[in-house]
Amino acid sequence: MSYVLVIAHSRETIDGLHAYLGGMGIESHGMRALGDVGRVPATATGVVVFPDDFDAGAVVAVLRSLRDARPGLLIVLVTGAPQRFHEVLASDPRGGSIVALPKPAFGWTILDAIRKHAESRSV
Repeated sequence: MSYVLVIAHSRETIDGLHAYLGGMGIESHGMRALGDVGRVPATATGVVVFPDDFDAGAVVAVLRSLRDARPGLLIVLVTGAPQRFHEVLASDPRGGSIVALPKPAFGWTILDAIRKHAESRSV
């Protein structure tokens, strides 16, 4: 089973995605701050970040830390400005472990990214 951490400033965003993912058999937990990379549970298979309400520099720093600390972790960015994160996306050494989805991204689009990542790791 997959476990996903959702990071968003909006409680409604977290609650909505949590409810959708739970209905599809994916456990999730939400955080309303970028926080420390160490707070991402070891059991997490993915992190969904809604970065637009956070400082871009802080988001980039967290993405780099996550990528370095957790090589197998899927990071999904749901953003209205993917160009703000181009540098991190382009420097993804594993290709595909950081995915940017344009806003608005529906729950099934996020779920598809999570499932695709899980399938690629089980092959």
